[in-house]
Amino acid sequence: VQLQAFGGGSVQAGGSLRLSCAASRRTFSNNAMGWFRQAPGKERELVTTIAWNGGSTYYAESVKGRFTIGRDNAKNTVYLQMNSLKPEDTAVYYCAANRCSRGSSFQSDYNYWGQGTLVTVSS
Repeated sequence: VQLQAFGGGSVQAGGSLRLSCAASRRTFSNNAMGWFRQAPGKERELVTTIAWNGGSTYYAESVKGRFTIGRDNAKNTVYLQMNSLKPEDTAVYYCAANRCSRGSSFQSDYNYWGQGTLVTVSS
């Protein structure tokens, strides 16, 4: 396992969760990282990306202002702080490492994937 996501769980609408993605066996400090999610019956979608040095981020419109991505390259870890959660945020969340140092929205640009962590938001 090279990427492992954890921190998912069940929360009521309006609550918060913090996901973490820890890398092992290799460093991803030179790679952009992303969080994706897949809701039941839907395709996997991009949530947010962060450049290798944290200098550039991107958020899907649906999470902008509520989610914050961060990274600690010294710890080889990427975070996703999720606030004001909504039932439509319910999904399996995946972290992924991009081939390049800058983020992109194309899933094919991400060549390492974590196993996913389930987030359930109840109304």
